[in-house]
Amino acid sequence: MSKPLLHFSHGNSYPSGTYSRLFQALGTHYDVRAHDMSGHDPRFPVGDGWHGLVDELIYHLEQYKEPPILVGHSLGGMLSMMAAKQRPELARCVVMLDSPVVAGWRAFLWRLVKMRGMGSRFSPAKFSERRRNLWPDRASVYQHFSAKPMFQAWAPGALDDYLEHGLAPHPNGVQLRFDRAVETLIYNTLPHHMGDIIREPYPLPIGFIAGTTSEELRQAGLDATRRLVGKNLVMIEGGHLYPLEKPETTAQLTHEMIGRLLQQASHPVPAAVV
Repeated sequence: MSKPLLHFSHGNSYPSGTYSRLFQALGTHYDVRAHDMSGHDPRFPVGDGWHGLVDELIYHLEQYKEPPILVGHSLGGMLSMMAAKQRPELARCVVMLDSPVVAGWRAFLWRLVKMRGMGSRFSPAKFSERRRNLWPDRASVYQHFSAKPMFQAWAPGALDDYLEHGLAPHPNGVQLRFDRAVETLIYNTLPHHMGDIIREPYPLPIGFIAGTTSEELRQAGLDATRRLVGKNLVMIEGGHLYPLEKPETTAQLTHEMIGRLLQQASHPVPAAVV
């Protein structure tokens, strides 16, 4: 019997291969597919609200012969949610991995910040726009990242996966494949219209797995997320990058969430009689 099809969407700046440990764990139950890097196809430019990125994901989903389960981390979870909202026939359910949903007064403030061109002052773009992206060799890259606490928290081998899939040759050595200008633009164009999406019932079962110490979730809050997913929210010990810190545990919780969501899809709650 063939395994259910699962399409994974990565977080900003991390090519899909970075999640190889997670894919391996999910592969026990699913046929895992993933698009390499969002935001780098000129046919789907990055713009305010990520509409081009959503169109890019929809394009890839349309290539499948059957609707897949959608799972995404951070940026990828948001794109999965937005794509399935727009084209619900292209997915069976959606699982968001620590993908902050910014709505309400936070979204209003973020819209003002963007209008004034100050996004880099209030988003991770302040780091990405000046991120180092060139080294003389791979060993130098490993030394650079392995000295940072964030990467030290990753599961054994995860940093090697990042370097394997995230580096490209350069005349002066090696460079990051994920264009830091694209990464910065993605941060600075984060949608402010999530309130419109969560205002009405979501067309598919959707769940959320939140990191207990995620700074991104602390800043965005969980109120909007709870309105979107209802009771389909579970916690995992870890920060925003928990899929890279604990890939096996992430895979297990994702598998359990998918089971819950597919059961809900098979037994939808009847609409209230007015």
